[in-house]
Amino acid sequence: MAGVKRERDIDEDEEEVKFSRPQDVEDHRSRHCPYLDTINRSVLDFDFEKLCSISLSHINVYACLICGKYFQGRGQKSHAYTHSVQFSHHVFLNLHTLKFYCLPDNYEIIDSSLEDITYVLKPTFTKQHIANLDKQGKLYRAYDGTTYLPGIVGLNNIKANDYANVVLQALSNVPPLRNYFLEEENYRDIRRPPGDIMFLLVQRFGELMRKLWNPRNFKAHVSPHEMLQAVVLCSRKTFQITKQGDAVDFLCWFLNALHGALGGTKKKPSIITEAFQGSMRIFSKKLPHPDLPAEEKEALLLKEEYQEVMSESTFLYLTLDLPTAPLYKDEKEQLIIPQVPLFNILAKFNGITEKEYKTYKENFLKRFQLTKLPPYLIFCIKRFTKNNFFVEKNPTIVNFPITNVDLRDYLTEEAQASGIDTTYDLVANVVHDGKPSEGAYRIHVLHHGTGKWYELQDLQVIDILPQMITLSEAYIQIWKRRESEESNSHTGA
Repeated sequence: MAGVKRERDIDEDEEEVKFSRPQDVEDHRSRHCPYLDTINRSVLDFDFEKLCSISLSHINVYACLICGKYFQGRGQKSHAYTHSVQFSHHVFLNLHTLKFYCLPDNYEIIDSSLEDITYVLKPTFTKQHIANLDKQGKLYRAYDGTTYLPGIVGLNNIKANDYANVVLQALSNVPPLRNYFLEEENYRDIRRPPGDIMFLLVQRFGELMRKLWNPRNFKAHVSPHEMLQAVVLCSRKTFQITKQGDAVDFLCWFLNALHGALGGTKKKPSIITEAFQGSMRIFSKKLPHPDLPAEEKEALLLKEEYQEVMSESTFLYLTLDLPTAPLYKDEKEQLIIPQVPLFNILAKFNGITEKEYKTYKENFLKRFQLTKLPPYLIFCIKRFTKNNFFVEKNPTIVNFPITNVDLRDYLTEEAQASGIDTTYDLVANVVHDGKPSEGAYRIHVLHHGTGKWYELQDLQVIDILPQMITLSEAYIQIWKRRESEESNSHTGA
């Protein structure tokens, strides 16, 4: 077979380069490509699934850096090669190896001016960079000209995934969790059983975290498309991109799924349990059936089966119950929106308050007392009650201070004596607005570097006064435990 012949311009002199073997085409490297000025960075978007736009294959996919589309292969009969000839688009990036090629000439391009593109595709963070994330509030300018704070970045609502976006935003602002996922080597070598798909969640969450905190983004927002596809797959379609879900249900599933995928068990910790896991005592006693005569009830209460039993349990979040919303209206025919202090609904965990729980067959009376508080404490405020016909939402506003919440009174005496700080400050507040089934989610997050609060709703990011946060229908909150020296410096806050 005759030698394969390629022609290309190098400088002013035209030079003909001949190759006798196909592999020489691969091995030949050029440091000068005449087409680099045709690259259009404004159309590059690496947030979507890396598959060929024609064959839909994940294998050997290249991005055209002129139009932003993905194509498979770069051989003579490949989709990328055909595209380069048909449209005169010459510069391509292998999305797996991060190498650049010029097609149809098929040589590798090595040029330092392309490093910003590989960094957007795969951001990396040094330990020094991570250590400084919460110490400064420098604004960065994206390629499209917008300024943004890394970490305070809008997430695209593809159709109805704002319930997942707010949870991902909240978790990305928990420093130990964020720092763990910003460094891929922390979880790269975790062994998983063959065929296990759950580790995909870990990989995608790490990629999303690095994109959210990337100081060199091309645009000031990120699409969670690949992350959410992993959620749909790993949850077996329990959580969808196209159908509104419940943020608390998603948070519960996601934390447990990440814990398991990182090799965590009930006894073996993971970064999830290290950040969020606390423990409590549950005191439970069985109640006689309410329709029984009084004498029978008294007789049953003496039996061992009806005596109080204590058990120990761990938790990743605490569910706070709201008082029943009133049904009456005021003189203007408007429903009165009730308010309740946070400490009233926290009383559930003081070891004294009893609450009745009904099952299909039996009734129990339970009380709770905390034995260990985690570094980051999650509250889920129970706004929704489901019955056989529909879901009801409780609109009660919870009044809470943003800093200096002391939870010492909810701990057992032994835990109180341990000397660990029990003062917490709010770092994230997820809000649900509107009706139960068709409402929307937004989130308030504290930027640790500046001490300022921001409200994020899909792609919209605005700064907000802390006083406005307490007026919202809070649904999920994340509180950070103060370190001892912090408490001293905040005294009187």
